[in-house]
Amino acid sequence: MRPGWRRSAEGSNSMVMGPELSERRRLTVLLASPRSFCAGVDRAIQIVERAIEKYGAPVYVRHEIVHNRHVVDRLRDLGAVFVEDLAEAPDDRPVIFSAHGVPRSVPAEAKRREMFYLDATCPLVSKVHVEINRHDAAGREIVLIGHAGHPEVLGAIGQLPAGRISLVETVEDVAGLDPRDPERLAFVTQTTLSVDDTAEIVAALRKRFPKAAAPRKEDICYATTNRQEAVKKIAPMCELMLVVGSPASSNSQRLVEVARQAGAPDARLIDDAGQLDWTWFDGVEAVGLTAGASAPELLVQQVIEALSERFDVETQDVDPRQESVTFKLPRAVAV
Repeated sequence: MRPGWRRSAEGSNSMVMGPELSERRRLTVLLASPRSFCAGVDRAIQIVERAIEKYGAPVYVRHEIVHNRHVVDRLRDLGAVFVEDLAEAPDDRPVIFSAHGVPRSVPAEAKRREMFYLDATCPLVSKVHVEINRHDAAGREIVLIGHAGHPEVLGAIGQLPAGRISLVETVEDVAGLDPRDPERLAFVTQTTLSVDDTAEIVAALRKRFPKAAAPRKEDICYATTNRQEAVKKIAPMCELMLVVGSPASSNSQRLVEVARQAGAPDARLIDDAGQLDWTWFDGVEAVGLTAGASAPELLVQQVIEALSERFDVETQDVDPRQESVTFKLPRAVAV
């Protein structure tokens, strides 16, 4: 976890604001683990921080480095300038590509303009790009399972010329596929999808196209899988699940869906503690709490503090697990 994003929960239940402790209703907060930043997000943030430190401000970032307003605002305060198009960045300042990945045309344009750029694409997203190019070189038509319009999907589709990749979002979309050669098909997936929903789509693909080439290793990333599994354990134990994360964050949105599918009567996505609606807590004795892979742990602790001001809170870590995955930084900012 990056410095400045983590805060200890110690003392979070000792707040004296609000009613006296004896008058407060008891609330159990079930903490999912793992939660918050994954290795790819941590790496991307470090790349921006170190680039600003090494090359000075401003440093330009194509698209939000990760989908979280708090992260983006903090980096903007440090000197990052976020743009949606490379044309908005000058030739003489460093430019960074977001963790979601970019179409091949973007680095090609940066090279043409002789720009200095850093690629913060998550290595697990880059792995999908490698698979796409490997299948294309082998003459296979490619199906991408993902959400239309998401930056990761745009980056993946942009690895090949237009029309070479077919996007499917649902099981129903599989029925509409009309490949040139059903015997020469391959599929890849967005890394932040619902594990269960994707499994249904993959099953439909395999049933219709038994010879379709599958990823050598699961495309849905370890962090997405781990966070969804943690939510599945907590959802049946609570009346309300809170997911801290941005509405633009695919993995955060999926956690809300997973919680509902796993048995939580209610599940809400909140950007931070300021979005808590106390009517949600009527009749609630246990609330689950997690955060998407692009949401800082500090925001989770602030939610606990806000709950502690209103309720007699007892926090419980449910099956706590730590992730040990790390990704190397680009040489240009590694030292």
